[in-house]
Amino acid sequence: MVRSGMEEKVRLVIGLMSGTSADGIDAALVRIQGQGTDISVDLEAFNFVSYPDNLRSAILKASEVETSSVEEVCRLNVVVGEWFARSAVALCDQARVSLEAVDFIGSHGQTFHHLPALKEMYGCSTRSSLQLGDPSVIAERTGITTVADFRARDLAAGGQGAPLVPIVDYLLYRSEKVGRVLINIGGIANMTHLPAGCDLDDVIAFDTGPGNMIMDAAVTAITGGALEYDKDGEIGMSGTVFQELRQNLMSNPYLALPPPKSTGRELFGSEAANEVLAWRNRISDEDLVATLTAFTTDSIVDALDRFVHTRGAIDEIIVSGGGTKNPGLMQRLKHRVGGIHIQEIDALGMPSEAKEAVAFAVLANETLSNNQGNVPGATGAKHPAVLGVVAPGRRTSFSVD
Repeated sequence: MVRSGMEEKVRLVIGLMSGTSADGIDAALVRIQGQGTDISVDLEAFNFVSYPDNLRSAILKASEVETSSVEEVCRLNVVVGEWFARSAVALCDQARVSLEAVDFIGSHGQTFHHLPALKEMYGCSTRSSLQLGDPSVIAERTGITTVADFRARDLAAGGQGAPLVPIVDYLLYRSEKVGRVLINIGGIANMTHLPAGCDLDDVIAFDTGPGNMIMDAAVTAITGGALEYDKDGEIGMSGTVFQELRQNLMSNPYLALPPPKSTGRELFGSEAANEVLAWRNRISDEDLVATLTAFTTDSIVDALDRFVHTRGAIDEIIVSGGGTKNPGLMQRLKHRVGGIHIQEIDALGMPSEAKEAVAFAVLANETLSNNQGNVPGATGAKHPAVLGVVAPGRRTSFSVD
């Protein structure tokens, strides 16, 4: 990896992100030393800032083609940047750390609209992905240099711009002796395969399909908004899987697509949720949620069977994300993977809810070290690329070659 003029010192970094669920902002304060395969990472503090209900509704509404407007998207990009800046300030207040002590911020932004499929338009070949949260707003409000818009360079290099976390999985969790699969169950579920003794070229990663997204939408509709997710998996665990609906869901063509592949709300958002909710005239609400829970776990296991088991032994599976808080989902996943050892990432010293925010702190560190941030085997990019754009803060303590 190429090294820049950034000093090999311990740096204090904030990672920020909000996923497809658009429920709020994960913020992690991280101490980082080194770069590339020499990196060491320690989580200092984590915070979650919920969006106000009306802002979350606006983001979800604007993310749908039928209910969006150019003006709304333009203004939300700034508003979300303001909320990301507030989350960074709140994190520092919680940790009793001054903003001046933070070296830089890595912000994924708010996952909004993802169009990774190649399309010819106006004489150009295009792939596109939009994350809200203007990094200039974050840098201006905090005074801290902010690295953001990580997906765009990979897209320009012929990739899908996602998943982005696999290089962090490789840097932090590879093993010489143990073959690992890391699974994150957020709004969308994704997995990274790290064969024992792997090099970066051996790594694959991809979105397996829906994580909590359709389940959350169904629970919100069923409870009239009283719940936004299946708390403690209680609704799903009180129902029975309805096989006809399960088979219908598992026939989704996306599941059979080989990697590299990525997806989002465009495929598993409101339209998919409405199609599932139409089954309420045939089955109970409990059975509906039970079936959606099964769909998440079954689609993950299907991906393991189709695309990972053929690549080598899997000694352990490490799970993170909001899905780990659903006992019914986790019990079913453990049952379906058979004898493979499965554990939550917390057992490795990383709180599940903090993992992806930490990842963007690490990605920012790689960007400012002039190191690649993408994994072509995961995104399909034609070559490695340094990711992200930099919005300088009011002080700059490093140089970028």
